Amino acid sequence: MGYEDKALDGCVALVTGGSRGIGRSACIALASRGATVIINYRSREDAAREVAEEVEKAGGKAAVAGFDVADRPAVDAKIKALGKEHGGLHILVNNAGIAINGLLMRFKDEAWHQSMDVNLSGAFYCSRAASGFLLKARDKGRIINLSSVVGEMGNAGQAAYAATKAGLIGLTKAMARELAPRGVTVNAIAPGYIETDMTASELPEDKKAELLAQIPLGRIGQPSDIGNIIAFLAGPEGGYITGQVMRVNGGMLM
Repeated sequence: MGYEDKALDGCVALVTGGSRGIGRSACIALASRGATVIINYRSREDAAREVAEEVEKAGGKAAVAGFDVADRPAVDAKIKALGKEHGGLHILVNNAGIAINGLLMRFKDEAWHQSMDVNLSGAFYCSRAASGFLLKARDKGRIINLSSVVGEMGNAGQAAYAATKAGLIGLTKAMARELAPRGVTVNAIAPGYIETDMTASELPEDKKAELLAQIPLGRIGQPSDIGNIIAFLAGPEGGYITGQVMRVNGGMLM
C-alpha cells in the first residue's frame, strides 16, 4: 500500500480493538492517510505490535496501548496519558467488541452484562475520556462507532449483541448533537457480514452459503471495505456528515 494521501497528516487516531480484523484494517487505512495510529489491545500485545510493524514498514506511524475498554478507571487514565504523550487526539474509532451468542431463554446474566460492558459501555467510556481532546481538535475531531447490521434488523440468537449495537446507534446520535457545535462529527458504521479470523472460525460452510444468498452483491465483506469508509469519515470529506449510520453490508439491509 502506498502512503500518498496525507489528508490526516498531523492527526492522532486511537483505534480500540485494533490488533485484528476490522480494527487492523482501520489502523492501516488511517495511517495510509497520514495519521499517527494508536493500536489498542486488551490481551494480544503481539498482534497489536504486528499491526504497528506493518504500518511502520509502509511508512506510517504507529504506537500500541494495552487497556480494557470495559475498565472505566483504566480507560480514563490511559486516554489522558495518550493524549498528553502524543500532543492531542483527533480521531477515536470505537471498534472493540465481543459477540456472545445464545438463545434468549438460556442466555446467562453474566454474558448479558459482559456484552454491555464491552460493546456499549466501552464505547461510552472511551468517548467521554477522549472528548476533551476531540473538542480541542475542533473540525478535525471525529468519533466513529462500529455498530452492526444486526443492530438494525436483529438476529435470532444474538439478543445481547443486537441490543448493544442498537444502543451504539442511539449513543452516536446523541453525541453527534452534543459535539457538533464545536465541529466534532460522530458517526456509526453498520457492517454486514465481514470475513475475519473470528467470523471465519464461527460460521460453517453451509451456513456461509445461506448467508451469501442474502447478500445482493453476492460476496462476503472484507475488513478493508470497512477500513476504507472509516478513513473517509475521518478525513476532510467527512466533515459535513454527522449523526449518521453508514450501512456497509452488500445490500443485506436497504
